[in-house]
Amino acid sequence: MLPNIFRELDDKNNFFLIAGPCVVENQSVCFEVAEYVKSICEKLHIPFIFKSSYKKANRSSIHSFTGIGDEKALQILARVREQFNVPILTDVHSVEEVKLASDYVDVLQIPAFLCRQTELLDAAGKSGLSVNIKKGQFLAPEAMHHAVKKVEETGNRNIMVTERGFSFGYGDLIVDFRSVPVMKKMNYPVIVDCTHSNQKPNQPSGITGGKPEFIDTIARAAIAVGADGLFLETHPDPGKALSDGANMLELGELDSMMQRLVRIRNSI
Repeated sequence: MLPNIFRELDDKNNFFLIAGPCVVENQSVCFEVAEYVKSICEKLHIPFIFKSSYKKANRSSIHSFTGIGDEKALQILARVREQFNVPILTDVHSVEEVKLASDYVDVLQIPAFLCRQTELLDAAGKSGLSVNIKKGQFLAPEAMHHAVKKVEETGNRNIMVTERGFSFGYGDLIVDFRSVPVMKKMNYPVIVDCTHSNQKPNQPSGITGGKPEFIDTIARAAIAVGADGLFLETHPDPGKALSDGANMLELGELDSMMQRLVRIRNSI
């Protein structure tokens, strides 16, 4: 069953895209990304959800950037929704954050490391908003059934699940694309995170590394195996991004990549 904001997928027979800068840095970056991505998605008939974290709670180093302030960032997200008429997704990390963010966004995202947190899933479900649950790097895809069930128990069926890679050794991730058909058996949209799956986590420097040259590779494979949606983070200048710049797609590369993906989707 598709969440309410994705009903149009039935008519367009296309994948949807969740995209935006990793974290809210300022209004200018959010507006630039939202405007550019929306224009591409409208041209290619791709349903679009704007994504940006209003705060970053999971950081490798105590010195890593966490945000510009909760209310300030959420207000920027609300202005993006109003200005560009697009649904908004952001991460939440606690029951209190669910209550805070719900007034500003359309989709609450459960971070991978928190996908087993019962109280958080329960609160997100009771919000009535769509809930995107990222699969933990430590979980088999079958185990996501339990996370999904926790949200279902609230009566909320507006659920999505996201594959974002498995821990592979101490400092790498790998995508097992078998997880897409496995999780689709839960009868909810399955998304593949094309940027976080390229992370090189737990680096000695305290700054997560990445392999952005493989974003396109993972995206193409995801569409080929039947993913319903793609998640990616993008920025006008990833080298200057305040969070996860090593993993993000340069904004100017998005158009040609989306065109390739639509051709793959149409060939299936």
